[in-house]
Order: sequence, then structure tokens, then C-alpha cells
Amino acid sequence: MSRRYASVVLALCTLAFFATMVARLVISPVVPDLTAAFDVTNGTIGLALTGMWVAYATTQFPSGVLGDRFGERRIILIALGGTAVTSLLLTTAPNFPLFFAGTVLLGAVAGLHYSVATTLLARYFDDIGWAIGIHVSGGPLAGLLAPIAAAVVASRYGWRPAIGLGVVVAVPVFVAFALSVRSTEPRRPDQPMRERFEFAAVSELLSRPEIRFTTSLSVLGAFSWQATASFLPTFLGAHHGLSTTMAGILFSAYFVIHGLTQPLLGSLSDRLSRDLVVAGTLALAAVGYATLVVVDQFVLVVGGVVLVGIGMSWGAPLQSRFMDILSDTERGAGFGLVRSVYMTIGASGSVVVGVLSDTVGWAVAFGLLAVLVSVAVCVIATNRVLGLGL
Repeated sequence: MSRRYASVVLALCTLAFFATMVARLVISPVVPDLTAAFDVTNGTIGLALTGMWVAYATTQFPSGVLGDRFGERRIILIALGGTAVTSLLLTTAPNFPLFFAGTVLLGAVAGLHYSVATTLLARYFDDIGWAIGIHVSGGPLAGLLAPIAAAVVASRYGWRPAIGLGVVVAVPVFVAFALSVRSTEPRRPDQPMRERFEFAAVSELLSRPEIRFTTSLSVLGAFSWQATASFLPTFLGAHHGLSTTMAGILFSAYFVIHGLTQPLLGSLSDRLSRDLVVAGTLALAAVGYATLVVVDQFVLVVGGVVLVGIGMSWGAPLQSRFMDILSDTERGAGFGLVRSVYMTIGASGSVVVGVLSDTVGWAVAFGLLAVLVSVAVCVIATNRVLGLGL
């Protein structure tokens, strides 16, 4: 397979991830409009968004099984088409129960993409860390552009057209992917899917020492990422007294740095060591969180945001570590399974940090993140020093 075609696949997988992320992120900026339109509370809207992200995490494993059975291209097209359809349904929802159901369904269909796309890229790239880094950058790019675009459209035309941006982005990507990416042979076309969901098969994979070790590191990283994505602007305003505008600018800067450093860190992990790059990345995150907690000078706060942005780019090297461990026939369902596990547990980061900020303050809440990523660094160092082989 030519490098040129592989680059086309990578570009379209990245755009597909961007499209599925845009559809999810355009909802948050219009929350005030939704509460007014449906006469519900912020907590009720928050419950719908939580349902969306949990559904997204839950479908990572089934998507891998489906990709192994039917081929990655077909599942990615279902994810893109489903994202467009559910986004359209949200724009026409006449009441909140239907909007709630549509939001959860959006998370479920969007969740079909990532694990399958990562497995597809593993077919074409030996330097998988670099490829994953490029692919992952579609998420931060959406995080930068989608909220701004949704806010502008909502201010002029209302919340329904703003959510409709998910359709506008997903449809052309669906067409481009369908026309440009060729089908691949399924990895397990004849194996009954129910066998992949059996408890014995699932527990066997998760019980492997290397898988347990890498999943534990991913849980710590996902917990911190989720909390940061949920509360960094609020933290900057409450703890440092920054204006909403300035906090928003720094939050956008966080996403830019997060997106730009993913390919670099993935490529470094290809050339150096997965564990070395992950440990270095999380160490920077620890310094960044600690800086944000203990200093007040604006320049140092900016530096802290930069370090956290780099540190939360652990995904490319750590996900590549999973690919190194899993065999070719295990990568689809196996990667989907571990991703479902660590994302579902990591989603609690928003709840835990939110509760801590209400009860004991922002310093303790974000200080916890510094502690958790430091624990991950210590665990990696212990594994290397003692030669545990995990």
C-alpha cells in the first residue's frame, strides 16, 4: 500500500474524528438557550451531556468487535452517518425527553469511530505513535473551533442551527470517506460476535499484567483530562480572578497546544520509548497543575496552562503502547475494550473535581490532579527501575 494512500486514510480518519467531536461540542455553548427553550435546569442538561459521554465511552468496545467482523470502513461510515442523523434529530426535537434521548444516541454513534479508526491506521503505519498523534489532534481542533462557531451561529440564528453544525461538518466528511477509502478485509469475519463479549474472553484480556498496567495509567490520565476539559476555565476565573474572556482565551490556547503536541509526542515515542515519553509528558502535567494551584502571577499561570496542555497529550504514546501489546487480531476489540474501561472510569474526573471544588476549594481539586499524574510517573519509574517488565 502506497504511503500516499495511507496519508489519505490518516487525513480522513482525522477529519472523521473532528466531525464526531464537533457534533458533541456544539451543545455546550447553547446550554442557556436549551434551558430556556425546554424550561429545564442546568443540572438536567448536564445529565443529558453526562449520558452522551458515558454512551460514547461504552460503545468503544462494541465498535472494535463490529470492526473486526464487518471491516473498519463500514463502521466509520456508520459513525459519521449516525452523527449527521442524530445531530439533525436534535435540531428538530420538539421536547426535552426527545432531545435527551437524541443526545445520548449521538454519543453512542459517535463512539463507534475512534477505536476502529485507530485499528485501521495500524494497518498502514509502522510508526503508529505518529499516526495516532495526528488522528487524536482532530479532537482538540474541534475543541478550539466548535464552541466558537456554535456561539456565533446561536447568537444570530438560534440554538437549533448551532447544533446543526454537526450535520454540516459530518455530511461532507462522510462523502469524502466513502469515495476515497477502500474497504479492508475484516480481521474476524466468521467468529460469532457473542464470543467476543463473553466474560471469560473479556476478563482474560484485562487480566494480562501489561494490559492492567497500561489501563491503570490511562485511567489516571483520562481522569485528569476529563476534569481539565470540564473545569479549567471555571478554575482560572474562580482561583485566579481572570475574566471570562481571558479564561476562555487560555482554554482555547490549552486546546491548541494539546492538538499540536500530539503528533510530536507520538513520533517521539516511536523513536525513543513509550514509557519515557509518557512519563515525561505526565511529569510536565504535574508541574503545570502545581503551578496553577500555587502561583498568582499571570505569566506563570500562562506557563502552567502550556505545561498542562502538553501533559494532557499523553494519549498518543500511551495508546500506542496498547497497540504494541495487542496482536493484529486483538487490536480491534481489544483496544476498544480497554478504551471503554479507562474512559468510563476516567469520566468520574468531572464529578470528583466538581464536588471537591464545592466542598474544599479549587486548590485541593486541581491539586489532586497534580498528585494523580505524579503517581503515574512514579509507577512508570518503578516499573523501569525494578525491571518488572510491565
